Amino acid sequence: MTRQNLTNLAAFGSFALLAGAYLFQAIGYPPCQMCYWQRWPHMAAIAIGVLVVFIPARALAYLGALATAITSSIAVFHTGVERGWWEGPSSCTGGGLDATNGADLLSLSGDKLIMCDQVSWSLLGLSMASWNAVFAFGLTLIWLAAARKQ
Repeated sequence: MTRQNLTNLAAFGSFALLAGAYLFQAIGYPPCQMCYWQRWPHMAAIAIGVLVVFIPARALAYLGALATAITSSIAVFHTGVERGWWEGPSSCTGGGLDATNGADLLSLSGDKLIMCDQVSWSLLGLSMASWNAVFAFGLTLIWLAAARKQ
């Protein structure tokens, strides 16, 4: 495969993962704060993929790899929070309830607090965050292969 083909594949992979996240959101699985954090690097990887079309620089492929490595790392951290391996941000884990009162929890108006330490969907024992970690790591390898191509 050529560098351009590899970068197209990697950028499309981030697009597909991001589209999947928005699809899950549309069908009733609202994202937590850490889910949003995982989306930003995917957006950056897509933008880098578009840039590579016009500026075929090796450095851009390394930036794409960095973006997907960041989202994979955030997803690994999120998975650890979901599994109770370590604490997550107090704003969206069990500790985040300290900052709310009963009226906030029972309110039907406004945004719901989506907990980062709760798994809302899983497949084969892996949550959405876990799957994002796996696939984003694979995309990192594709970006690195593109960077190494002549």
